[in-house]
Amino acid sequence: MVDTMGLLLAVVVHAANIQDRDGARLVIGKMTGRFPRLELIWADGGYRGQLVDWVASLTGWVLEIVQRPRDSHKFEVLPRRWVVERTLAWLGRCRRLSKDYEARPETSEVWIHVAMIHLMLRRLKPA
Repeated sequence: MVDTMGLLLAVVVHAANIQDRDGARLVIGKMTGRFPRLELIWADGGYRGQLVDWVASLTGWVLEIVQRPRDSHKFEVLPRRWVVERTLAWLGRCRRLSKDYEARPETSEVWIHVAMIHLMLRRLKPA
Protein backbone atom coordinates (compact mmCIF):
# COMPACT_ATOMS: atom_id res chain seq x y z
CA MET A 1 0.00 0.00 0.00
CA VAL A 2 1.37 3.39 -0.99
CA ASP A 3 0.30 6.99 -0.46
CA THR A 4 -0.61 9.39 -3.28
CA MET A 5 3.08 10.22 -3.82
CA GLY A 6 3.95 6.55 -4.21
CA LEU A 7 5.73 6.22 -0.86
CA LEU A 8 5.32 2.97 1.02
CA LEU A 9 2.74 2.79 3.82
CA ALA A 10 2.59 -0.97 4.35
CA VAL A 11 3.85 -4.11 2.67
CA VAL A 12 3.01 -7.78 3.04
CA VAL A 13 4.89 -10.42 1.06
CA HIS A 14 2.98 -13.68 0.81
CA ALA A 15 2.94 -16.87 -1.21
CA ALA A 16 1.91 -16.64 -4.86
CA ASN A 17 -1.05 -18.98 -4.30
CA ILE A 18 -2.87 -16.31 -2.25
CA GLN A 19 -5.31 -14.23 -4.29
CA ASP A 20 -4.82 -10.45 -4.40
CA ARG A 21 -8.08 -9.85 -2.52
CA ASP A 22 -6.96 -12.14 0.30
CA GLY A 23 -3.55 -10.50 0.35
CA ALA A 24 -5.26 -7.11 0.58
CA ARG A 25 -6.92 -8.26 3.80
CA LEU A 26 -3.45 -8.91 5.24
CA VAL A 27 -2.26 -5.43 4.28
CA ILE A 28 -5.41 -3.70 5.56
CA GLY A 29 -5.12 -5.64 8.80
CA LYS A 30 -1.53 -4.43 9.16
CA MET A 31 -2.60 -0.82 8.58
CA THR A 32 -5.57 -0.80 10.96
CA GLY A 33 -5.04 1.77 13.71
CA ARG A 34 -1.79 3.15 12.21
CA PHE A 35 -3.19 5.88 9.95
CA PRO A 36 -5.98 7.80 11.72
CA ARG A 37 -6.33 10.41 8.93
CA LEU A 38 -6.75 7.84 6.17
CA GLU A 39 -10.24 7.89 4.67
CA LEU A 40 -10.04 6.66 1.07
CA ILE A 41 -8.19 3.81 -0.64
CA TRP A 42 -8.06 3.44 -4.42
CA ALA A 43 -7.77 -0.03 -5.92
CA ASP A 44 -8.16 -1.69 -9.30
CA GLY A 45 -10.99 -3.96 -10.39
CA GLY A 46 -9.34 -7.08 -8.99
CA TYR A 47 -10.29 -5.95 -5.49
CA ARG A 48 -14.01 -5.43 -5.99
CA GLY A 49 -16.60 -7.54 -4.23
CA GLN A 50 -16.80 -8.40 -0.56
CA LEU A 51 -13.48 -6.70 0.19
CA VAL A 52 -15.08 -3.25 -0.22
CA ASP A 53 -17.64 -3.98 2.51
CA TRP A 54 -15.07 -5.74 4.71
CA VAL A 55 -12.74 -2.71 4.67
CA ALA A 56 -15.62 -0.35 5.51
CA SER A 57 -16.83 -2.49 8.40
CA LEU A 58 -13.36 -3.13 9.85
CA THR A 59 -11.80 0.32 9.50
CA GLY A 60 -14.43 2.81 8.32
CA TRP A 61 -12.27 3.56 5.26
CA VAL A 62 -13.78 3.77 1.78
CA LEU A 63 -12.30 1.35 -0.74
CA GLU A 64 -12.99 2.91 -4.14
CA ILE A 65 -12.49 0.77 -7.24
CA VAL A 66 -10.98 2.70 -10.17
CA GLN A 67 -12.88 1.38 -13.19
CA ARG A 68 -11.77 1.36 -16.81
CA PRO A 69 -14.25 3.26 -19.03
CA ARG A 70 -16.68 0.79 -20.62
CA ASP A 71 -16.26 2.19 -24.13
CA SER A 72 -12.44 2.04 -24.01
CA HIS A 73 -10.75 -0.73 -26.01
CA LYS A 74 -7.24 0.68 -26.08
CA PHE A 75 -4.56 1.42 -23.52
CA GLU A 76 -5.02 4.55 -21.48
CA VAL A 77 -3.61 5.70 -18.16
CA LEU A 78 -6.29 5.43 -15.50
CA PRO A 79 -6.31 7.99 -12.70
CA ARG A 80 -4.57 6.79 -9.52
CA ARG A 81 -3.80 3.28 -10.81
CA TRP A 82 -0.38 4.32 -12.08
CA VAL A 83 0.82 5.37 -8.60
CA VAL A 84 1.44 1.81 -7.39
CA GLU A 85 2.94 0.78 -10.72
CA ARG A 86 5.40 3.68 -10.51
CA THR A 87 6.40 2.63 -6.97
CA LEU A 88 6.98 -0.94 -8.15
CA ALA A 89 9.19 0.42 -10.94
CA TRP A 90 11.22 2.42 -8.38
CA LEU A 91 11.63 -0.69 -6.23
CA GLY A 92 12.56 -2.73 -9.29
CA ARG A 93 15.71 -0.64 -9.65
CA CYS A 94 17.03 -2.21 -6.45
CA ARG A 95 19.16 -5.19 -7.49
CA ARG A 96 18.27 -7.15 -4.37
CA LEU A 97 14.58 -6.98 -5.33
CA SER A 98 15.11 -7.88 -8.99
CA LYS A 99 14.94 -11.61 -8.17
CA ASP A 100 13.47 -13.55 -5.28
CA TYR A 101 16.62 -14.34 -3.32
CA GLU A 102 15.02 -14.62 0.11
CA ALA A 103 13.86 -17.83 1.77
CA ARG A 104 11.40 -16.09 4.09
CA PRO A 105 8.71 -13.54 3.16
CA GLU A 106 9.61 -11.42 6.21
CA THR A 107 13.12 -10.94 4.81
CA SER A 108 11.68 -9.79 1.48
CA GLU A 109 9.50 -7.27 3.33
CA VAL A 110 12.55 -5.89 5.12
CA TRP A 111 14.43 -5.47 1.83
CA ILE A 112 11.46 -3.60 0.36
CA HIS A 113 11.56 -1.25 3.36
CA VAL A 114 15.33 -0.79 2.94
CA ALA A 115 14.91 0.04 -0.76
CA MET A 116 12.18 2.60 0.03
CA ILE A 117 14.30 4.19 2.78
CA HIS A 118 17.18 4.47 0.29
CA LEU A 119 14.87 6.09 -2.25
CA MET A 120 13.54 8.61 0.27
CA LEU A 121 17.03 9.49 1.54
CA ARG A 122 18.23 10.12 -2.02
CA ARG A 123 15.36 12.57 -2.47
CA LEU A 124 16.35 14.47 0.67
CA LYS A 125 19.94 14.93 -0.52
CA PRO A 126 20.45 18.28 -2.26
CA ALA A 127 21.35 18.04 -5.96
